[in-house]
Amino acid sequence: MTVTIAGAGLAGLTLARVLHLHDIDAVVYERDASRDARGQGGMLDLDTHTGQRALRIAGLIDEFHAVARAAGQDMRLLEPDGTLLLQEDTPDDAPLGRPEVDRADLRALLLDSLPAPTVRWDRRIDRAGDGLLHFTDGGTAAYDLLVGADGADSRVRALLTTARPAPLGQHVVELGIPEADRTHPALAAMVGRGNYWVLGDGRTLTAQRNGDGRIRVYLGFHDSDPDWFATSAIPFHDPAAARTRLLDLFADWDPRCTALITACDDTIARRSLEALPPGLTWPSQPGVTLIGDAAHLMPPVGHGANQALLDGALLGLALAEHPHDVRTAVAGHEREMFDRTGAVARQSARMQQTLAAPDAARRLLAFFQPG
Repeated sequence: MTVTIAGAGLAGLTLARVLHLHDIDAVVYERDASRDARGQGGMLDLDTHTGQRALRIAGLIDEFHAVARAAGQDMRLLEPDGTLLLQEDTPDDAPLGRPEVDRADLRALLLDSLPAPTVRWDRRIDRAGDGLLHFTDGGTAAYDLLVGADGADSRVRALLTTARPAPLGQHVVELGIPEADRTHPALAAMVGRGNYWVLGDGRTLTAQRNGDGRIRVYLGFHDSDPDWFATSAIPFHDPAAARTRLLDLFADWDPRCTALITACDDTIARRSLEALPPGLTWPSQPGVTLIGDAAHLMPPVGHGANQALLDGALLGLALAEHPHDVRTAVAGHEREMFDRTGAVARQSARMQQTLAAPDAARRLLAFFQPG
């Protein structure tokens, strides 16, 4: 049996790794031209019972601990006027409950654990069906079992469901401060070693310390208009002018917080967030299934990557346990995944609503410190 995997993200690579451990061949088709073709985003916190469990199944927990950062669990929570509501600093000997790891480091760890021919780069899927993958360059590849791990814009998903991601009403601008400890030591000290959150009035400013010394800054705007970027008057073609406009949009916030915007370099990205319906299911079908964001794209509040890793690990185990009955393996995996991720997706949707509230900081404080 050869398992065909669409997408070399965390879910697809974890699946390929677990299959490799059980001597099951896998091939991964990835649209990126190479492993370094684009950035992989910021930090992830991996939970003991989900993401770290997946890495234990994959035999990579020691390699993960070598690149994870316990200090990344540090957190500061503020209101827009600068009021500090919560500060948590992780002791050096604290257990690694939810340590932070650079997404790029985690992906590299998974890639390095696979035989080199496993991932076929620069293979962008146009469509799939009837046992055949069609690539945008006109090429094709046959498959017996196709696993769609191809993210939010999955081409495989259409084989199982008509569901599509829907807008969440949140628009995010990403900026960053390179070598923050050297270039802006006061701001680096303010952010701390982990996450810095300022929330309120339908806007968010979060900063995140990365292992390479960069502080990633995310500005969030909760607005139901799907064309918000077009009407925001942010001149993304001119980074300096874009920062000026972003400062205008946060003009009523404490200047100590918005100083993070001023310090950012010219690298600016933007995206409008989407999610699949919480609890999405489909009738199991022979020869195809989904994992990760392709199956249960949810608001980015800390669960998606953990669930994607666990999807890949548990599907790999199911196929290893039923190597001659793939349909039983896939159907059993889907039932478990639906139950597990449906509850998490609904919880994530509630958290997304909390973050959009005018008093989001106070609500989040009550979440972290109930009673």
